[in-house]
Amino acid sequence: MFAYVARQPIFNVARETYAYEILFRNSEQNCFPDISPDEATSRILTATHLSFGLEEITGDKLAYINFHRDTLINHFPTSLDPTKVVIEIVETVEVDDALVNACKHICSLGYSLALDDYNADKKWQALMPFISIIKFDVREMKQERISELVPELKRSNIRLVAEKVETYEEFKRFRDMGFDYFQGYFLARPEIFRHRQLQASKLAMLELLTASAEMELDFDKVEGIIERDTSLTYLLLRFINNPLFNKRNRITSLRHALNYMGEVEVKKFIALLALSNLSEGQPDELLQMSQVRAKYCELISLALREHDNPPTGFLTGLLSLLDAMMEQPMEDLLEKIPVDEKVKAALCGEQNLLKDCLQLVTFFEAAHWVGIKSFALKYNLKQKLLHRYYIESLKWACAMHASARSKS
Repeated sequence: MFAYVARQPIFNVARETYAYEILFRNSEQNCFPDISPDEATSRILTATHLSFGLEEITGDKLAYINFHRDTLINHFPTSLDPTKVVIEIVETVEVDDALVNACKHICSLGYSLALDDYNADKKWQALMPFISIIKFDVREMKQERISELVPELKRSNIRLVAEKVETYEEFKRFRDMGFDYFQGYFLARPEIFRHRQLQASKLAMLELLTASAEMELDFDKVEGIIERDTSLTYLLLRFINNPLFNKRNRITSLRHALNYMGEVEVKKFIALLALSNLSEGQPDELLQMSQVRAKYCELISLALREHDNPPTGFLTGLLSLLDAMMEQPMEDLLEKIPVDEKVKAALCGEQNLLKDCLQLVTFFEAAHWVGIKSFALKYNLKQKLLHRYYIESLKWACAMHASARSKS
């Protein structure tokens, strides 16, 4: 059976990725079933036993997974490694002796249990001895009520997750309130009232990014940029030597890379390298999200027989969070980079094919299954293919991240 999956990052107070919430559906037919989405999530997890490999989706991070009543009572979470998962108990479950005993048993085996969308209902009291994490939907519960509940929960050594944090101001507010973790899109919203100063190395990287966006790669220009900063040579080769793509030969020069990998692949690596340097000082998740988006938009573009050079889908996804990384408006940044007009239009919000591809990957980030289905119908692509490409993109981004960390 094929598993449909989406992941949503959970951050710590340092805005580092601490975990991912993993969401599943089970087929094209009932990707949007007439049952509780949380129940569908736990059913497909049980059916597939995560046969695609949980670590392929989360890397070295924890996985938060929703479980419904039946799967908890039948102890299905115990088929997973307790050091790699957090068991989320969804807010719709009925609490009775059977559920309490099941949670007690699961907790005794070393699993961390979390309450999702906590509403302070008295029914949860019976489960509190086994709960180590509580998640608040900050869009559903008033902030005043949340602030009343936090002190008591913190005294009980319960860690708190704020869900649906949409702005940086909200992140700071709930961080100061005592929350430990945060889930939402606040990282991708730039603070455009302040601009990051572009230092010499940043300017060089922006020039490199510009060169990679041109129709034909000028290797003389690229080498001239790299010669101004010898560390760029090492950084470039570090990414090009990624074992996911180059398993036999070691790339020793830019010219060698061109001959071995081809101009299109080299340009993608140059763009990726430049963006990773430009995002320095920002949370790693922004770059990882950009990598996933880049690979996914590339795969979808190819499925739609878009073979532009440079690969416009890859570049669209890769640059889609540049405004958040640089804390400047996207329109201002794109004036400095001569990217393809279709790429620029998509990144500035104009509707076109690339914009649709970019929107599709954000549907996965939000587990917006209806949006995914609509895209599939619009472009006559199978939903199964769209989900498979997303998993491939997650694996690619995880491999890139692991390679960079091992060589840093």
